[in-house]
Order: sequence, then structure tokens, then C-alpha cells
Amino acid sequence: MDGPLTLAIDIGGSGCKAVVLSPDGEMLSERVRRGTPYPCTPPVLLDELAELAAAQPAHDRVSVGFPGAIRRGRVREVPAFSRRGPGQDPDPELLALWTGYELETALADRFGKPVRVANDADVQGCAVIEGRGLELVITLGTGVGCAVFFDGALLPHMELSHGRFGEGLSIEVACGDNQRQDIGKEAWRERVLNALEALESMVLPDHVFVGGGNAKKLDLDTIGPNRTLIPNVSGLLGGIALWDRTTDAGLDRAPAPVRT
Repeated sequence: MDGPLTLAIDIGGSGCKAVVLSPDGEMLSERVRRGTPYPCTPPVLLDELAELAAAQPAHDRVSVGFPGAIRRGRVREVPAFSRRGPGQDPDPELLALWTGYELETALADRFGKPVRVANDADVQGCAVIEGRGLELVITLGTGVGCAVFFDGALLPHMELSHGRFGEGLSIEVACGDNQRQDIGKEAWRERVLNALEALESMVLPDHVFVGGGNAKKLDLDTIGPNRTLIPNVSGLLGGIALWDRTTDAGLDRAPAPVRT
């Protein structure tokens, strides 16, 4: 088998998953999931990911999808882990611990291997985009993630879902899992479709991919034109493409050429 083996980790607001991938993206181990601990400080998360890695076979490098804004390996913002529990208000102490945290460096030190860290929507997008035109990736989970690609290049991460709409809630909150449970599936579906239209009006994408754990709760027949539902496993499979589309300078990094 030519090429490095990649430990792919997908950090979510409710669970963390890991699997080892072959150079061509084949799963070489059983996918393992652990519940995300709260409150989740940087040391708590590092310990949790070390436990995940210990349950996986040998690997050469690590890819990590993180539920927040990452720039050059550093945490810019992390809505999920700034709260002591899902749906709670941000906690100033947790915000201070996470803001500016050198996550990529800390993980490389912990694992003793090369590490790439990116927003979880960015990683999912790396697995599914076609590399033509402007492509928008939306992930529906504990919150809402967004990634934008142009001709296969991963653009600098923007928290588009923090934009306000409807009753003054952000898309992140209004279409998140807590609101889904509060307002019911049908009202949540309608809200998500409205949010997709709002995002499309801002970005003007050529195609939209919708993933994340809650994407399966949408109706495929009514998702709308020019939109594709993608499996949640893309958050792990994108761990290979993340290395292909980025360089060693850190995210935001220059993209590698798109493979045809």
C-alpha cells in the first residue's frame, strides 16, 4: 500500500468519531464514536481525542474536523465548546480558554505525528465537492457549519451561519439541534429551507451540498434544485482530501491542484 495512513477525526457538538483511512480513502478500521464531554476545555478535548486514537490501528498522520473557526491551526471561535452544555449561553471562562488556542500544534505534540485541523464543514466539503465553480457546503448538527470552495480551492473559513434571519436568531441557533427538538421536525425543516435560501442569496453558489448528522432528517424530494444531500461519514472521509487541498503553511492554506 503506497502512501500514508490517515487517522481521521470528526469532532462534533454531541460526539467525536475516528477511523483510519488508506491512501485512497478506504476505511481500514471500525469507526469509533465517543460522546463529546461537557464542559469541554482544551485539555479535556485532547484527552478525549487521545482515547479515540488509542483505539485505532497504527497511522502516519492525523486529520481533524473541528466545530468552530480555525485559522492557521489556531482557534478563532468555537460556539459549541464555549458553552458548558449544548444549548446553554456562552461561558466567559470557556471563551477565554478557547480563543486563540493553538489546536493544531497541541494535537501534533499529543499525537507525535503531523496534524491538519480545519473546520468540520471544510473537511466534509473536501470529500464531496466536484471542483467546478463556487460550491457551498452546509452541515446540520448541534449547530450549523458552512464551507465555501471555488474551482476546488478551499476558501478562508467564514462563519456564515452566524448571520441573523427570521425572528432575529442566527442560522446557527435557529437551525441547530436544540431548536429542532423545541419546534418539531416539520417546522424545523421549513426553517432550514428558508436558511438555505438566505445563504444562497449571499453566496450565489453554483451548487450546494447539505450534510451533517441532521441532514438525514430533511425530505430528499423537497430539498430543492441544485442541492445535494451528502452522508455524514463525509466528515471522516474528507480527512484524506484535506491534505490534498492544503499545504504546510496552515489553514487558511493555499490549495493543491484539483485532481481530474
